[in-house]
Amino acid sequence: MTNKKISPTIKRDLSVGEVAARAGVAVSTLHFYEAEGLITGHRTSANHRRYERNVLRRIAIVRVAQRAGIPLKEIRSALSALPGGRTPNREDWEKLSAAWRGELNERIERLTRLRDQLTGCIGCGCLSTQECPLRNPYDILGEQSSGPVLLEPRGDFDETVR
Repeated sequence: MTNKKISPTIKRDLSVGEVAARAGVAVSTLHFYEAEGLITGHRTSANHRRYERNVLRRIAIVRVAQRAGIPLKEIRSALSALPGGRTPNREDWEKLSAAWRGELNERIERLTRLRDQLTGCIGCGCLSTQECPLRNPYDILGEQSSGPVLLEPRGDFDETVR
């Protein structure tokens, strides 16, 4: 067994400020991610918050997934499914991103439909005088629900926006 010496310039753990600077996020974002169960840290004997270096990869994955519109709940679920809560490696990332690809494709299709219908109809809210009399004579849809009922089923659109 070989004794490895750690270089004095390389610290094993990072402070909150160091992680925030390296990850390009605010300290409050780190606290939020930790409260949401996306990252974990620990306290030193002096009660200072510290993070292992691999937290930088977890934060990068969270940020990429968020930019793709994946809800934090799904990101947390995917990360917590990793054995021992480990930081995702390349193979893990391929599985995570492949699982999210279908959802992203569906979202792209919904947004494309919304874009294509946006000018002529608001999906019957109802502000269109040209489309809605044909699609919604006598405001039949108004009896079923309020708001844009033709574009997205209730709850589906609300979830993708968050």
